[in-house]
Amino acid sequence: MALSNGSAATPSSAAAAAAAAVNPSPIAAVAAAVNPSPTSTAAAGNLVLILDFGSQYTHLITRRIRQLSVLSLTISGTSPLSAITALSPRAIILSGGPHSVHLPSAPSFPDGFLDYVQQNNVYVLGICYGMQLLVQKLGGEVVAGEKQEYGKMELVVEKQSEIYGSEGIGENQTVWMSHGDEAVRLPEGFEVVARSTQGALAAIEDRERRFYGFQYHPEVTHSTKGMETLRRFLFEVCHLTPDWKMQDVLDEEIRTIHSTVGPDDHVICALSGGVDSTVAATLVHKAIGERLHCVFVDNGLLRYKERERVMSTFKSDLHLPVTCIDASHQFLTHLKGVKDPEQKRKIIGREFIAVFDAFAVDLEKKLGKRPGFLVQGTLYPDVIESCPPPGSGRTHSHTIKSHHNVGGLPKDMKLKLIEPLKLLFKDEVRKLGSILNVPESFLKRHPFPGPGLAVRVLGDVTEGNALEILRQVDEIFVQAIKDEGLYDKIWQAFAVFLPVQSVGVQGDQRTHSHVVVLRAITSEDGMTADWYYFDHKFLVDVVRKICNNVRGVNRVCQDITSKPPATVEWE
Repeated sequence: MALSNGSAATPSSAAAAAAAAVNPSPIAAVAAAVNPSPTSTAAAGNLVLILDFGSQYTHLITRRIRQLSVLSLTISGTSPLSAITALSPRAIILSGGPHSVHLPSAPSFPDGFLDYVQQNNVYVLGICYGMQLLVQKLGGEVVAGEKQEYGKMELVVEKQSEIYGSEGIGENQTVWMSHGDEAVRLPEGFEVVARSTQGALAAIEDRERRFYGFQYHPEVTHSTKGMETLRRFLFEVCHLTPDWKMQDVLDEEIRTIHSTVGPDDHVICALSGGVDSTVAATLVHKAIGERLHCVFVDNGLLRYKERERVMSTFKSDLHLPVTCIDASHQFLTHLKGVKDPEQKRKIIGREFIAVFDAFAVDLEKKLGKRPGFLVQGTLYPDVIESCPPPGSGRTHSHTIKSHHNVGGLPKDMKLKLIEPLKLLFKDEVRKLGSILNVPESFLKRHPFPGPGLAVRVLGDVTEGNALEILRQVDEIFVQAIKDEGLYDKIWQAFAVFLPVQSVGVQGDQRTHSHVVVLRAITSEDGMTADWYYFDHKFLVDVVRKICNNVRGVNRVCQDITSKPPATVEWE
């Protein structure tokens, strides 16, 4: 899974960057496409594998299929054939991408792919670039189109077909297209089953060889019958079974943890106070009980009164054994003077591991046995955003950002990683948490980045009183959202401290004070997002509260940028 404006990347490449990853996963075979393990019974014969070629919508394909209760996974389109065969997919989807198949540098599926899918009766669906790649590799012809088609278009289903059935023939349906190339000659065995109103082919199929193609994106909401079409492909064409359930994920995760962690082994869990690490900790605690030792680290980068609030919740509601360590001086000392956001993330990841290693040494003295594992609440989007775009020729180091729990960990860390949520999206984690009886109020908490306020204070986090100002502004903003009854409608809301000052007038005096930014977004999974449209009066009231109550702030801005082109966090 690589990301190009939000597209997916291969989880195995991120796992390789994190040292000694044990990587227990919802489905045991899923996490390591390059170094595969035996396919689990849950995944065998009922997996949809997406080969990603750089589309910004690839992650949506993965999510849409899971929403239909079928397990779907995404790996790089250029993964070796062994990575594909090890997962034994029932169906493979070739994603879209920004490339042109007729150029020498265009990424492609591995040699032997077409023989493999034919010999193993695997269904293949190509979407946009994926369809063009399929056409070209099977002997057809793709050229730069005279007319480009971008955005909402109308298509007409021309005949009865497997992919559409017999309904809707001759009727228009709205779809989302994004292509500049077109197939001008189809391989033998293919037929056109739908065209755009401009006459370009929109859907093709070769029933005998189980090849299908769309020149549009059924996974986006702009394609009005997209989910219906994907549902038909999964269940009527591929004859898959809708058996992807969170209870099954929980049961398999516990089995995986039992097989990974020995009966006398002890495990450390890094609790951040967020949903992800809490669900991960609760899951592992269910699996191994008191051999789990949770640690909450105050790194000096927490929100307003976060330490007190979180520790209270852990004790009263979750009943998890948690040790709180105040390492704020350690973190802030190493961050002093550092402005580069990637360097800040790396430092934070390194210091977290240093704290965990020291905690493990202390535990060894008490237990007579050193803990060998570290649990983290890494999610699928964390992995995706820490990987390079396929076909870019870039290495893992060229990423949108390094997550401290993916690319920010040192290679020489002594603890082996357990990441039970690594293949789940946020909404799936919340469902899992509900099964584990994590309080609903906790599951609805907004996401908080692993590096904390370090990625919300642009530049040097230790300069002046930036952290304290940001904490106060953030508290006022989020509390106002809760008071207005908007908290559950918003995916994430927070404030950002800018390293600039502006001229203002406060109390009849000229001021030269700090600028802060308010950001609130809506999203399904954090991979794409839209900014939340607040009522004008709400914004007026919030800005007044901030400027009147937070000394040192005289200007408040609102971030109204979607993702893409921006990311959720500013750094």
